Amino acid sequence: MLRPVKLLMAGMALLIAGASAAADVKELNFGIIATEKAGALKQMWEPFLEDMTKAVGVKVNGFYATDYAGIIEAQRFSKVQIAWYGNKAAIDAVDRAGGEVFAQFVDLDGTPGYYSYLITHKDSGIATLEQVLKHGKDYSFGIGDPTSTSGTLVPTYYVFTMNNIEPKTHFKVMRSSNHEGNFLAVLNRQVDVATSNSEITQKMKETAPEKLAQIRILWTSPLIPRDPLVWRKDLPADLKKKIQDFVTGYGKDDREKEILKNMYRLAGFKASTDAQLLPIRQLELAKERRKYENDENMAAADKRAKLAEIDEKLADLAKQAKR
Repeated sequence: MLRPVKLLMAGMALLIAGASAAADVKELNFGIIATEKAGALKQMWEPFLEDMTKAVGVKVNGFYATDYAGIIEAQRFSKVQIAWYGNKAAIDAVDRAGGEVFAQFVDLDGTPGYYSYLITHKDSGIATLEQVLKHGKDYSFGIGDPTSTSGTLVPTYYVFTMNNIEPKTHFKVMRSSNHEGNFLAVLNRQVDVATSNSEITQKMKETAPEKLAQIRILWTSPLIPRDPLVWRKDLPADLKKKIQDFVTGYGKDDREKEILKNMYRLAGFKASTDAQLLPIRQLELAKERRKYENDENMAAADKRAKLAEIDEKLADLAKQAKR
């Protein structure tokens, strides 16, 4: 007769513990990558973070970092609880920092993704991608953050790996910067060619069309899934629900729509999961496979073993994608 009472008491204890855990969270830090100047980012994101604070009942602070690695490490050590990443960086956050994808950007056009570009100044004398591939030693090159999807992973694989080129040795000079930095470097002729993406291009089209008119796009990537939001998996369940309800429901009136529009022309967010990272994981492995395939210094047996290992991982990802 005591067993149902014990079960009820145990259930109540779990509920109390869960409520206590949520109450223990006094502040949340929201990681935001510095794609441009920190002051501009704060203007874009602070109204959204203030609204989140009111909705979830916990102070939400912007954590602005100069690179993805800084945010990933902060999330790993619970200094950041929620973060905006590109898909490649999100993989690191999920695998190494206790992260989990819970939402995805939706842009004003309703497109499911965006594009990576290779750009040059219209007066650079570079008219085609073929020139870049054939005459790399004549040019300086601006690449993105090492963990940027559109700034590094996608162009590295499709433009360079697929053409058996190592960008570090192909160009006269190679430097790394964020999207805005690379765009301005091309505009000011500090580099001849650089990676960019459709998000920064659209922003320039709306805010500085005269600058965009000075830019030539040499290459456009396949569609890249829109950026995810990632939280720490160990956040209390009730707090997670409040966060996701707020994020996916944001944009209901004209004021919120204007705030979202200023955040990279967003229409809002939709619920998502780690599954959105599968295509990028496949791309990473395909890039790694090609590297080993072309390694002439690797012992044949070691190469076969490594390729078999990668093929097994690719097969597993294909199964996950079907599910």
